[in-house]
Amino acid sequence: MIPINAPQIGEEEITAVIEVLRSGVLTHSLGEGPMVKKFEDAFAKFVEAKYAFAVNNGTAALHMAILAVGIEPGDEVIIPSFTFVATAEAVVLAGGRPVFVDIDPATYNISPCEIEKAITPKTKAIVAVDLYGTPADLKHIREIAEKYGLKVIEDAAQAHGAVYRSKPVGYYADVTCWSFYASKNMTTGEGGMVTTNDPDIAEKLKLIRSHGEKEKYLSVMLGHNYRMSELQAAIGYVQLTKLPSFLFKRRVNAEKLTERLHEVNQLQLPLEAEDCRNSWYLYTIRVKNANRDKRDLLLHNLKLRGIGAEVYYATPIHWMPYYRRFGEFHLPETERASAQVLSLPVHPGVNLEQVNYIADTLIEILNQLKL
Repeated sequence: MIPINAPQIGEEEITAVIEVLRSGVLTHSLGEGPMVKKFEDAFAKFVEAKYAFAVNNGTAALHMAILAVGIEPGDEVIIPSFTFVATAEAVVLAGGRPVFVDIDPATYNISPCEIEKAITPKTKAIVAVDLYGTPADLKHIREIAEKYGLKVIEDAAQAHGAVYRSKPVGYYADVTCWSFYASKNMTTGEGGMVTTNDPDIAEKLKLIRSHGEKEKYLSVMLGHNYRMSELQAAIGYVQLTKLPSFLFKRRVNAEKLTERLHEVNQLQLPLEAEDCRNSWYLYTIRVKNANRDKRDLLLHNLKLRGIGAEVYYATPIHWMPYYRRFGEFHLPETERASAQVLSLPVHPGVNLEQVNYIADTLIEILNQLKL
């Protein structure tokens, strides 16, 4: 089976972990161990941020960001429904109400036009997700936010190394969240990062990460235990040095798939805008005239042939049982995409022979099923 994603771990990461174990410094009470600081500094430089805070997972990063921009019970936060549930989860954990809006069908990212329609006096922030590693349209989102006095949080969990208007993704947001889950473009096993250029937000993030403590055993605000361990940071620092090569291989694989599939009329291929560079976390195709059952049949047949294709995301958040309590939302583009998309493997472990096999097999199955 060619898996949809696979962590690329080498001897360098193993050596780095062993060195931390031998040092005896495995964590720090305020989350500021030497390896964590080294990783934070390197990551901040990579994404051109003034401040970076390493945390124990991407959901923690989102929750910290929501709290740091001041979301309180009753506040509304505008988010896409076509994303992983953690984006909405963080809003609810802070007591806020997620307001789901529709996507741009070409990029699958939140639609700026739909954002403005959803703003009310209770709206306090917008969360934009760089889905599949495709940068969201932050320039227009930023303009809307400034017009209405809103904060912008960027969920870049899938977009390490992506570029928007000549700047790393996250540059135009008030605060940006990253995930280092095992499947991501780079990993710490579990882990995350929050970055910002705002010193006030940075101070709150620092406190929230470790029980609201300004110093050990002195809490000045409500916080949590979202610290990253020294072991995770050691892996992350090495992975960050390898990220450019990972991104290069993902791009090579994605461009080869596009070359092989661009004349397949049944498919909508992923878009890369002229002023953007995708991170190619996932290569997501759309079966244009399929319904959910036909898409799922294609997926099943790909798996039978050893291709670990997956659907991200088959159930929009606003359809999930828990999140129905926040209201009824009519999101036709979201619902249509959830029935038609599927993602193909392009991670660095996929070689050219496998890319060609994926393309050949996909075309063959499409023709067999008459999709």
